[in-house]
Amino acid sequence: MQALWMVLASLFFSIMSVCVKFAAVHFSTFELVCYRGAIGCVVMGIACQHKGISLQTSVPKMHSWRAFTGVVSLAAWFYAIAYLPLATAMTLNYMSGIWVAAFLVGATLWKGKLQDVKRQLPVVLTVVISFLGVVMILRPTIDQNQVLAGLVGLSSGMIAAMAYIQVAELGRKGEPVERTVFYFSLAAAVTGALVMLFTGTSDWIWPQAWLLLPIGILAALGQWCMTRAYNDGATMVVANLQYSGIVFSALFGLFLFGDQIPWIGWGGIVIIVLSGIAATFLSGQSMASTAAQLQSNKIND
Repeated sequence: MQALWMVLASLFFSIMSVCVKFAAVHFSTFELVCYRGAIGCVVMGIACQHKGISLQTSVPKMHSWRAFTGVVSLAAWFYAIAYLPLATAMTLNYMSGIWVAAFLVGATLWKGKLQDVKRQLPVVLTVVISFLGVVMILRPTIDQNQVLAGLVGLSSGMIAAMAYIQVAELGRKGEPVERTVFYFSLAAAVTGALVMLFTGTSDWIWPQAWLLLPIGILAALGQWCMTRAYNDGATMVVANLQYSGIVFSALFGLFLFGDQIPWIGWGGIVIIVLSGIAATFLSGQSMASTAAQLQSNKIND
């Protein structure tokens, strides 16, 4: 049952991306970020009140960094959705898991312990292969003069990985998920509003303006389902099931927007998905092996 929460979360995020793509015709990227954040604030504020969770935190700096990286990633993702085929934008954003693996490998290499470096070689290989998939995905964007949107989409996944690492740190500090998501939503609303002071606002055209409401609600529901999945399910299984969102987005893009992705692009998507699954599995094995080695050292001591 827990695995189904991630599939449901991926479906919610995919439907949200459809709403973003429709709404992007009428609203700018930071307007969408602002409204998504404002609605998320209301939803998470109600959730915090319902659960009796105080909004006061002992780690404001950690929340600030998580909010900053999260808002930048969100804005980059919304921009990519507006200008790229839906499956392409979703795949580039979902590379966050591969970026997390790359960051962890980089930290290991920086420490320079030969035994740990050897243990990470399979993960390094999957990361390298995944970037072959990136090249294959970005090739069609170059042909269609969408290279800027492709690079922005790629950066959304990389910055999202930084945000997820910070979320994990906040969890270890005992911060409730609802509080973390509330401050992220608040930062999105404030940032979007500040940018709108300089760029202006778009005219509200009905009924298209109603798309803003499901964007915020679906994002909150997706976040809640994803959190439920990670809290209750097997981490590796749940992490791999998030790629079902790419399948949903590919179908939505094909039937709703008539997205045409060349075979080289589809090949890149497949490579990234398989590399992401492999990186998740191998990273889990590596962490388990390291934990076992540490336990063995303690016993020997």
